[in-house]
Amino acid sequence: MVFNKEEGLPEHYSNSNVYMSVIRGKLSIDLDNQGVHKYDSGNLLKIPKGIKMNVKNLDEDTLELIVVKSPAPSNM
Repeated sequence: MVFNKEEGLPEHYSNSNVYMSVIRGKLSIDLDNQGVHKYDSGNLLKIPKGIKMNVKNLDEDTLELIVVKSPAPSNM
């Protein structure tokens, strides 16, 4: 996934275990209304199923993520 400044995903609940690897830029993410945390490139996040998440790029640089869901949501 690639996001320019102020782009992101709509707030939603994870429908599987989600792994996010920050490839470029800085990820701004709020999990379960705990406040926004920022993660630089090289970080890997594990987000369990059922977590409320709000993913955004709040920085000038382009944000690039690799996102993996396991198991596939259809198998849960």
